[in-house]
Amino acid sequence: MAKTVLGVIGGSGVYDIDGLDNPHWQKIESPWGAPSDDLLFGTYEGLDMVFLPRHGRGHVQTPSSINYRANIDVLKRVGVTDVISVSAVGSLKEELPPGLFVIVDQFIDRTFAREKSFFGPGMVAHVSMAHPVDPRLAKVVADAASDEAIVHAVGGTYLCMEGPQFSSLAESNLYRQWGCSVIGMTAAPEAKLAREAELPYALIAMVTDYDCWHPDHDHVTVDAVIKVLMANSANARKLVCAVAKKLKAKRDPSPTVEAVLDTALMTAPEKRDPALLAKLDAVAGRVLK
Repeated sequence: MAKTVLGVIGGSGVYDIDGLDNPHWQKIESPWGAPSDDLLFGTYEGLDMVFLPRHGRGHVQTPSSINYRANIDVLKRVGVTDVISVSAVGSLKEELPPGLFVIVDQFIDRTFAREKSFFGPGMVAHVSMAHPVDPRLAKVVADAASDEAIVHAVGGTYLCMEGPQFSSLAESNLYRQWGCSVIGMTAAPEAKLAREAELPYALIAMVTDYDCWHPDHDHVTVDAVIKVLMANSANARKLVCAVAKKLKAKRDPSPTVEAVLDTALMTAPEKRDPALLAKLDAVAGRVLK
């Protein structure tokens, strides 16, 4: 079994991880451009961890300006084996109140202004996204939340909108009719790219508000969101550390994720673009050697 290296992507309000042994920030370059920030390396309870603030320290990147490809590439490049993502969301269901954590298992991607694949002309590939969240990793997160008495729900659909504006009332009601559980602006591109990079991925969705469908939340404001966000952030850090304690140093594999490229590549070897292949050295090097 391979060694576990836990990658953590911190969302709004989560810009670092406290309590790491030997913490140090390091700049990692990617052929896909600049990631959101340097990576924070350290260990927790003997487990290697790598942390990346999705929006950068100081929250400088918008949901649309984040370089999702570079973010996933640098995590894969430094040896991360499993990715836990933390994301602030609005709730689309009465039974999912602010302060609750939702361990989602499905996505609907409504974004349109982002690069969401490592592949393209000269190296075509199609990976399955039927089950975008790794069940092994999601179970570890759920068990850790129970151990820490963090109120949470298991399962649900994350609607990823483009943003940066919040939803209109018509949009919010439409997504409720679709049966979506929460709404956010970042996680769907991450989940797709993590799958292409053969990285098991799980999401902790931190509910900050009821979106505008709810009569008490008809105008979602940054002030209201931040108030709940600060309380959620402390629990998010606690939960991530609890996940680290539960993961084994010698990890169990997730075969359906870690071998997904075996049946995904379409372009004939003699037609492959050398320049694109060079950029794929970290995320797809296993199958392109």
